[in-house]
Amino acid sequence: MDSPWEEDPRADYAPEADWAKLSNEFTNSGYREGIIAGKESALQEGFDAGFAHVGVPIGRDLGSIRGVISAIASFLSSKSQEDTTTLTTAREISSSLAGIRFSDIVPVDQEAEQHAREHLDANDDLIEQSEELLQKREMEGLEDMLQRLTAGTTSKPLQGRPTREDIIRLKEGIFTLSAQLGLDITP
Repeated sequence: MDSPWEEDPRADYAPEADWAKLSNEFTNSGYREGIIAGKESALQEGFDAGFAHVGVPIGRDLGSIRGVISAIASFLSSKSQEDTTTLTTAREISSSLAGIRFSDIVPVDQEAEQHAREHLDANDDLIEQSEELLQKREMEGLEDMLQRLTAGTTSKPLQGRPTREDIIRLKEGIFTLSAQLGLDITP
């Protein structure tokens, strides 16, 4: 055989090599799919727990107290009254509640923070912040500035971001105000 065209293409063929390669590829593919399925399962379980036990209760509570104080303020503003103190108080509470974000009052995820600490390099390099996180923080800063500039805001500016303790204090203010008005608002 003087020409490469005349060579037997099966002369160097080793079925065992193909089988080993194919078996290795299926093993690796199955391993990757197993890891992905495990991560998705754990992620879904974590999301479900966080949603049901953290997100919904906190969001519902914040929405409820915003609705209550909004209704009280609306009721007071529709009445012609000499005493504007209660209306001013209701508007201050409403304004304070309007500036609260979910991220301000959600409990810190200790497990996630510990996980992040474990993945820091030995030389304690800071974790680089993603572009998305930087943009979110920039937008939150703009929201804070807008909140301070909102016309009709009579409340004192908060020092820093609101906390869960601020929510408790505002709720107590709502209950006090509702009691003064003779309204029965059960917590």
